Amino acid sequence: MIVERPRDLLIKKILAHGFLLIFLALILFPFLVVVSISFREGNFAVGSFWPENPTLEHWYLAFGLDYTRADGTVVAPPYPVLRWMWNSIKIGLIASFGILVIATISAYAFSRIKIRGKAELLDGLFLIQMFPTTLALVALYAIFDALGEVVPMLGLDRHTSLIMIYLSMITLHVWTIKGYFDSIDTALDKAAEIDGATPWQTFRYVFLPLAVPIMAVVFVLAFIFVINDYPVASVLIRSQDQMTLAVGSRLYLNEFRYLWGDFAAAAILSGLPITVVFLVAQRFLVRGLSDGAVKG
Repeated sequence: MIVERPRDLLIKKILAHGFLLIFLALILFPFLVVVSISFREGNFAVGSFWPENPTLEHWYLAFGLDYTRADGTVVAPPYPVLRWMWNSIKIGLIASFGILVIATISAYAFSRIKIRGKAELLDGLFLIQMFPTTLALVALYAIFDALGEVVPMLGLDRHTSLIMIYLSMITLHVWTIKGYFDSIDTALDKAAEIDGATPWQTFRYVFLPLAVPIMAVVFVLAFIFVINDYPVASVLIRSQDQMTLAVGSRLYLNEFRYLWGDFAAAAILSGLPITVVFLVAQRFLVRGLSDGAVKG
């Protein structure tokens, strides 16, 4: 048996921590560059890493506030960033919750209920997932353009239409939650059935509490996808007030001018909802894991 000396262990620990710090620095460097641009004077993408004359102009404009420069010039916000952020949060929360509900119920049905042709249906969902949504953009535009003439709520430039499209992106999540349900012992189903529980009661009081961790993961993944989506939202949403932050931020970079500083501040703000949702979901994830460990 080889016993490592304390000096060797210390060297390995220092090397491991050094590698970790270098790895984190490489990951965070692009983000730090964006932060630096958001504090630079003017709208320039190139310059020193540490701003020579740091200013809060871009952040004032991102929060919808007028900014007075040193020469007395008052600059008004060019775009409604906070309204775009609210649109993104609203669409993201509603769509993610709908995806979670539909995917969880569907996954339980595929995992625990005997359905004729279940394997074929699952294979069909898997095949649908292989084709990206961008391939159907023309069809989606034509469909919702026609629907808008009958039901204006489901027409173009409507958040409802965007949410309906996002709800269809449940195929991968159905597979994910189904795999989690398949790992649960079938003895729980039989015990609940002996106690007189209906299939819905078994799902509600037995499986849902156990599935909190995977449901939290699915919700976070769905929210990140929805709030960062650009192709679908850019096709369906046209008016400036209805835009999401991912789509609206593109207005900062057009063929006539590039507002890099304002764009950097808006880009950093776009990560705030994702961070908050992740932290909240992480708390439920840890609680679900601890409850499952205690019950097990």
